[in-house]
Amino acid sequence: MTESVELNGLDRSAILLLSLGEDEAAELMRHLGPREVQKLGAAMARLSRISTDQAQTVLQDFRARLERQTSLGVGSDQYIRGMLTKALGADKAGNLIDRILHGGEASGLENLKWMDGRSIADLIKLEHPQVLAMILAYMEPEQASDVIHHLPPRQAGEAMLRLASLETVQPAAIRELNDILEEQLSGEAQNLQVATLGGPKAAADILNRLEGSFSADIIDKIREADSELAEKVQEKMFVFDDLIKLDDRSMQTLLREIPSENLITALKGANPGLRDKFFNNMSKRAAEMLRDDLEAKGPVRVSEVEASQKAILQIASRLDAAGQISLGGGAGEAMI
Repeated sequence: MTESVELNGLDRSAILLLSLGEDEAAELMRHLGPREVQKLGAAMARLSRISTDQAQTVLQDFRARLERQTSLGVGSDQYIRGMLTKALGADKAGNLIDRILHGGEASGLENLKWMDGRSIADLIKLEHPQVLAMILAYMEPEQASDVIHHLPPRQAGEAMLRLASLETVQPAAIRELNDILEEQLSGEAQNLQVATLGGPKAAADILNRLEGSFSADIIDKIREADSELAEKVQEKMFVFDDLIKLDDRSMQTLLREIPSENLITALKGANPGLRDKFFNNMSKRAAEMLRDDLEAKGPVRVSEVEASQKAILQIASRLDAAGQISLGGGAGEAMI
């Protein structure tokens, strides 16, 4: 990595950890989730030729952010539990609290979050499609899509059909699922409550992260079994053209996270209105440079355009989940 390359948030975090030293970095890592650890580890491994100026800039930025922090986050778990229980009552709040704080997940399911997609697929590939659906519903969409990639197409389609049909799962079913996993993964079952899992939105979140043709094949399999359900899933899916719905502030936040080469390739296949949306949220000079780069770039394979657009959508989904942008309505809404 050279000084001329603008660092994204993940790279800055990796540089910070590398600057802290092994013990301090390890202590911080213990407070992160499985996917965050994997992403940060990969970023730290690929970084090279970090200049003193880059490291100092990252550390100065971190210090500035830290000085702006308040003590509002202290004891937040207890505050969230108390607030939601008072607002919703113990019964209604229980599942929501568990979903937010990850206190209600079975240990066997939790352990899966530390595994790569291929290993999980090998572990569960002989299970019933309903079991696969429940497991996929418990995962983050990015990890679930990785697992789907390593399952046979027919099995993946059946699992996604059942996942899209899921609504609530009884405690006995979750205990049974945890028992299946506990046979192969160590850990103790925790007290489990009725959980809301799956549904069209969960299926759409996973399909959004798959390659276009693979995603379309699975939608076709769902449609063969239940055309109405397939329609509901598609309405929840978010495609690249839907980025035109972003407000200007969200678009500017997204632009700061997109590598320039990805943006150039992705916009080769974008409609003029969406291109203008990107241009209008850049400085005049940056927009002119991007237009020049687009004109100078030769023909690009459709697969490369789709891959770049998918990568940008994944960034948008991450920012949306973090509350930094708002993706707004689903793909089924009309655009003008």
